[in-house]
Amino acid sequence: MPASARLDDPRALLRHLLDAAIARAQPHRCLAGRLPPPPRGRTLVLGAGKAGGAMAAAVDALWPKDALLDGLVVTRYGHVPPAYRAAPGRIEVVEAAHPVPDAAGEAAAQRIIDLTRGLTKDDLVLCLISGGGSSLLSAPAPGLTLADKQALNRALLDSGASIGEMNCVRKHLSALKGGRLAALCAPARVVTLVISDVPGDDPSVIASGPTVPDATTCADALAIARRYGLALPAGIEAAWGRGELETPKPGDPVFDGHEVHLIATPQQALEAAAEAARALGIAAHILSDEMEGESRVVGQVHAALARQVARRGQPFARPCVILSGGETTVTVRAAGGRGGRATEFLLGAALALRGQPEVFVLAADTDGIDGVEHNAGALVTPDTLVRGEALGLKARDALDRHDAYRYFEALGDLVVTGPTYTNVNDFRAIWIA
Repeated sequence: MPASARLDDPRALLRHLLDAAIARAQPHRCLAGRLPPPPRGRTLVLGAGKAGGAMAAAVDALWPKDALLDGLVVTRYGHVPPAYRAAPGRIEVVEAAHPVPDAAGEAAAQRIIDLTRGLTKDDLVLCLISGGGSSLLSAPAPGLTLADKQALNRALLDSGASIGEMNCVRKHLSALKGGRLAALCAPARVVTLVISDVPGDDPSVIASGPTVPDATTCADALAIARRYGLALPAGIEAAWGRGELETPKPGDPVFDGHEVHLIATPQQALEAAAEAARALGIAAHILSDEMEGESRVVGQVHAALARQVARRGQPFARPCVILSGGETTVTVRAAGGRGGRATEFLLGAALALRGQPEVFVLAADTDGIDGVEHNAGALVTPDTLVRGEALGLKARDALDRHDAYRYFEALGDLVVTGPTYTNVNDFRAIWIA
């Protein structure tokens, strides 16, 4: 579509900005020039995350053909790039479940543990880490079962806990998270390449930081569990109280000589979207890449800002695009609904916008999956509520049921990208004409 036409087509414009953000975070682009030289010994590639398949494909393509390379990476079902699935390279990629772990993820984690045996100081371990790795790399700590971790993961997802809080709990129930994978790799050198999906880009939070020091404690995990009323597996509360499942801390010599590199971040994706808007002559403003909070409430706040711009030209002059990222949460209070953070954000925004003319909003998860549905997100237009009412849909009721997916599906306003093979978390764009 010609650039000039996008200004008259809000849907195409907003999708163009989302595509620009996703393109900036593609592993083949991010990894070029970021790999260390081959070591004297072997190079073992280990990893987990929604971008894991694409990261493995990029490393395989970029690594010297005459240098030793092998390994195992686990990604979400359906997230192996088609070209690599058709013609696999030197790094094996397997698939498992997200956001609740399954037996395939547990088996992959055990295989990764086995691969770390026999490493020497002449070897290099490349760890490819991206969002989703916490669920995909499921190695229960001693005394725990997969069923224990599945139940606790479901409770965490429904609790409204932040990603940092969730991953603190996960680290203290794992044989790999919270720096434990790095400990298993000793004495080999470890270089961790990370695509960030968390507010603040803290590598110890991304995929629960399997190769980096963990400053959180068993006491922190216990406090979080009590704060959200989580039912803990038998014996865990006592074990945490005794500090028996503690993780390696900053300053531990197990991390000596290790490197961690952020190769793609939410801020970079937002900047790419802003550049795409400006290339069309549109003013673009990035609010923050660290937005957190209850999805519907964050939607209301964004709507209030958009109305102020549309009605009073404050704090930004119209026309303009407003962008934000981060990771919101949904506290589930009613069972049976369908939808994720993006669609819940959008219903909250639509209700607060109250049909404000010339304001259009897109929200999506950059991995292409909003929660557990097939859509990345959806779109709000000035007539969203009116069209919903014409179909007999009540937006407030849908929001209270956490049923935003069905609401936007009925309107034909879901945004479907399919798996994007990367993950820099929430993307939100508001076009105020």
